[in-house]
Amino acid sequence: MATFGIFSRASKVLTLRTQSPVLRIHRAMSSLLIEDPKYSWLKDLGLSSSNNGAYYGKWGGSGEETTSYCPANKQPIAKVTQASPADYEKAIQASREAWNVWADVPAPQRGEIVRQMGEALRKHKNALGKLEALEVGKILAEGEGEVQEYIDIIDYAVGLSRMFAGHVFPSERPSHLLMEQWNPLGVVGAITAYNFPVAVYGWNSSIALVCGNVMLWKGAPTTPLVSVAITKILSSVLEANNLPGAICSLVQGGADIGTLMAQDTRVNLLSFTGSTPVGHKVSMMVQERFGKFLLELGGNNALIVNEDADIEMVVRSALFACAGTAGQRCTTTRRLMLHESVHDEVVGRLVKAYGQLRVGDPLDAETLYG
Repeated sequence: MATFGIFSRASKVLTLRTQSPVLRIHRAMSSLLIEDPKYSWLKDLGLSSSNNGAYYGKWGGSGEETTSYCPANKQPIAKVTQASPADYEKAIQASREAWNVWADVPAPQRGEIVRQMGEALRKHKNALGKLEALEVGKILAEGEGEVQEYIDIIDYAVGLSRMFAGHVFPSERPSHLLMEQWNPLGVVGAITAYNFPVAVYGWNSSIALVCGNVMLWKGAPTTPLVSVAITKILSSVLEANNLPGAICSLVQGGADIGTLMAQDTRVNLLSFTGSTPVGHKVSMMVQERFGKFLLELGGNNALIVNEDADIEMVVRSALFACAGTAGQRCTTTRRLMLHESVHDEVVGRLVKAYGQLRVGDPLDAETLYG
């Protein structure tokens, strides 16, 4: 357990010897931000001091207990017990059973369930945005914006649920025709990154669900509370509609759980978002079993500025593209290629712009860089 504050080694020993076990536990729990009245809104998302990181119709978790920290102040937020390999096995079995139910639900009705998920997310948009600011470190506006991305793709998916394409082909046989029908794959696994823990899962799950697939989600180890909070919202909608909660299963964990997903033939499609080196490893494991995968990996983006460019737009665009999300996203601009005739002006104005960039508490509305 991490120790916070300034103490000498001797004073630590003295403190531990003079406190009762009950008092020590109380002090340890009260050091979590979730127990601070300032962050009481965390409990509105169904979070507590100790949370389960596995869900497959019921909550569990028998793996390692981890603590989620706020990157802005290094303070512990709450604890999460991760999924173990045994929990993973329960989740994959429950997901496959849930798929037998979900795939039989007509697509427009699946769209209605997903629409209700969007409404539930709208209700909790502000709290989820604040949770992202607290656990991820991005500013509040970006946190809420990411939740809105999830809601927006849900709106698209709801429309899609009534417009599945399928061609009708002429047949060479009299009084016959050929019909094309798309069928769901089954279990769709999603391994998401820390920098967009809500939107990336939303992009994958919204489309997958209306198409008749079920989700098995492993969020980033550093943002487990976001994964738990989102799953609680989705499971409440499924429960209200008398549907299996395992339609949206969660197996929060580390590389061990990710490896199980990549190698498991029961995961019909695996979506991975993260670094290029890890994405390469994941793709190799999935290819070894002739599986399907989607990869969204890192980039090395550049802005090319010609001599006739609008310098004002260049500076504004570069500042946003470089500093947005604290520079930690796949679309972050990492290089500027400047024509020599505008080089000095662009650099000078960028330096001035960076000097005005407000860095601080991501929950503060005045902060521009978390």
